[in-house]
Amino acid sequence: MDPARGQGQLIGRLSGHVVEEGDEGTVVLDVSGVGYEVTVPLGAVGRARGIAANAKAGSDAITLFVHTHVREDALLLYGFATREDRAAFRVLIGISSIGPKIAMAILSALGAGELAAVISRRETARLTAIPGVGKKTAERLVLELKDKLVHLPAAPLSPAAPPPAATGAKQDLLHGALTRMGYRPAEAERAVTALGARVDSAPLGDLVRDALALLSK
Repeated sequence: MDPARGQGQLIGRLSGHVVEEGDEGTVVLDVSGVGYEVTVPLGAVGRARGIAANAKAGSDAITLFVHTHVREDALLLYGFATREDRAAFRVLIGISSIGPKIAMAILSALGAGELAAVISRRETARLTAIPGVGKKTAERLVLELKDKLVHLPAAPLSPAAPPPAATGAKQDLLHGALTRMGYRPAEAERAVTALGARVDSAPLGDLVRDALALLSK
């Protein structure tokens, strides 16, 4: 059995409330009174909250799509805001010498759609900018993933280090709120830009809600 796939079927999804957020990319998700410790990529919780808000679920509960990683000494849960990100994670850890730690680093820098775009364009520089990914690893990723991410829609790439286009105090507040929620700076900048002139006039709470809706799409 392929460990990257077979083991991942133990727990496939968790829905609950985040009660703790750790410094090492972990969260504790309370599901009916049971706390599950889940490792998530940067931005996953924010995107999951945005998806829940966009669905108008009526609560602050989020859903994480989970890969269960079994080792001899541990059972580890890795959570993602979308099925596509989980699918990309499973493809990544199926590559020789790519473990969960590097896979999570990649998905913290690039969502599944962005990763598919990077691979299709053979942009190894975007991969080597990720901590833990050297030139040889980037080249192997491009080679081995070129036919394995074709089922994922390639998303437009954000700049690797975007200059802050929002200069006003209100824009800065919104950008900061989104990044504190776990979104990547490029994603926060994209939402601020998409909201345009509304940022100057609408209440911050409404702007955050609308930005989450944009980022959940």
